[in-house]
Amino acid sequence: MNKYTKILLAFAGIVMVLGLASCKKFLDKEPQSIVSEENAFKTFISFQGFTEELYHCIPDFTNAYWTNSWNWGEDEIQSTARDFHFIVKIDNGDFWGWQSQFDGWQAGWMDRNNTSTNDDRFAKSMWKLGWYGIRKANMGLANIDKLTDATQEEKDLIKGQLLFFRGWFHFMFIQYFGGLPYIDQVLPGDQKLTLPRLKYSECADKAAADFREAANLLPVNWDNTTAGKRTLGKNQLRINKIMALGYLGKNYLWAGSPLMNYVSTGSKTYNLEYCKKAATAFGELLQLCESGDAPYKLVEFSKYYTNFYSTGQNWLMPGGTEAIFRSPYYGAHGSTYGTAKQYGPALITEEAITFVPTANYVDYYGMANGLPIKDITQADPESGYDPAYPWRGRDPRFYNDIVFDGVKCVQGATTDERNRYANLHTGGTYRDVSSGSRSGYLLYKFIPITANRFDNGWTYDKALNIHLPYMRLADIYIMYAEAAAQGYGSATGKAGNYAKTAVDAINVIRDRAGVGRVAARFTASLDGFMSEVRRERAVELSFEGHRFNDLRRWMLLIQSPYTLKKSVEFDRSPSFSTADPKNNRVLNLREAVILERRYTEKHYWLPLKNSDANMYLEFPQNPGW
Repeated sequence: MNKYTKILLAFAGIVMVLGLASCKKFLDKEPQSIVSEENAFKTFISFQGFTEELYHCIPDFTNAYWTNSWNWGEDEIQSTARDFHFIVKIDNGDFWGWQSQFDGWQAGWMDRNNTSTNDDRFAKSMWKLGWYGIRKANMGLANIDKLTDATQEEKDLIKGQLLFFRGWFHFMFIQYFGGLPYIDQVLPGDQKLTLPRLKYSECADKAAADFREAANLLPVNWDNTTAGKRTLGKNQLRINKIMALGYLGKNYLWAGSPLMNYVSTGSKTYNLEYCKKAATAFGELLQLCESGDAPYKLVEFSKYYTNFYSTGQNWLMPGGTEAIFRSPYYGAHGSTYGTAKQYGPALITEEAITFVPTANYVDYYGMANGLPIKDITQADPESGYDPAYPWRGRDPRFYNDIVFDGVKCVQGATTDERNRYANLHTGGTYRDVSSGSRSGYLLYKFIPITANRFDNGWTYDKALNIHLPYMRLADIYIMYAEAAAQGYGSATGKAGNYAKTAVDAINVIRDRAGVGRVAARFTASLDGFMSEVRRERAVELSFEGHRFNDLRRWMLLIQSPYTLKKSVEFDRSPSFSTADPKNNRVLNLREAVILERRYTEKHYWLPLKNSDANMYLEFPQNPGW
């Protein structure tokens, strides 16, 4: 997107002129400094320059601050050294903490005092830039007829991007706050606001219309368009048909989920029609990908890490062929000096804040044969799980994502030999609750094992770039499975435009990881299958920012055991060895509750800003807040 940087600068003034047309003082400019609307929107190059700014309204939630919090379910817990991140506030039931006025550090990506569409990662705010982006998209759509010096392809590209962004920002808002006014026109700045909050389903229908039309207008791959040839090979982040279909399906699945269906219709069940629509959208997307018509496919498991980070590749943005929708890249330093250092105890990192998986969440990583662990303290002959050897025979993703007791964390020379290997047993040196692991596990899904102060895997010369996508192809397969199963009533449910059944889609993901397929006993009933869909979603998409919204939409967030965060406690046996830690025997294995979240139904939605909810009567605060 760098091609249009100069154009962006030239048209920043245009945005302000159009957005602040009622401010006479601002308009008191020299005539030669003002670009007319006719010229601003006349050509594809100029209109695309206007549109490019919308991309810079997307926060990079991975690198929004020095250390970063984006996992707010029961999946992750933070060390106690600091208490400013939203995860700590949300554990305490303080959902107001997403708002900048309750975040003195300005560490969150949802809201900040100072925001901008420049390349400063600290200046990104979903709330402020989202509303700005909606207005900008509406301004573009209102002026689309002025795009006269352009081909039909170019007109479609512009309109498709604007429609997508309008739908995307609205979707991002309603999934957290519920139904809102759906702004589909440029609101006059000199008139009183009276737009009412719509039902969730009404907002979802409007977003779906925008996503559907965007998908109809946009290409699968910009590189294959005449306009895209201008930036050949640099179009990966540009909005395309696959992105629009992905969010069309996700928007429908969310609308069909129990929480959203409850606030729309009063029923706490899935809405079957929305689920069928979601399955159809996902089916169209997956058919395009599997046929080779779209440049997206699952990366092989040996390169799974490329979904999340790159190293030694000149700051290459990770994601490979699997990432579908990502924010722009806002500079090299975020990963190197911040995010990479939040996953290890202070004795091997340079950061006092540590984010670690909860033990109860790690339990979702079942066995390599595909079967779940019923009780972490009990032997299970069927799955092969043995509490005396809890790390043996696990899902390969467990070994990829999770550091457990005895794993080698420092690879080269060290002045701290006793901490070369993870001491995560009860009383171990890695278990300092202030700056280490409160749970008995560490998370290494998003960093190389060399990301520590001895191996220096995070230094500037290593060019470590951590960047998580908002949406990747594996997510689509699992959402399709959920939508198809619920929409058509069984594990063998399928959309009419796609050959795979719901259980087939889950098995695609398991096959990639080398995990056993869904057992027959889980496909006999819809409830049984959904337990495996939810577990698969928990494992495959672990710590990527999905769990909080999943628990909410399933209406599980306030239900036990999802309110609990636990640690794993055990003693090392005399036979402990660092040679092959997964085969170590442990003694006295058990789990202990670290904290319990005290939630009521009001916690299914984030509170709106009171300053916004007090603007006019038709825009009320969320219930209970």
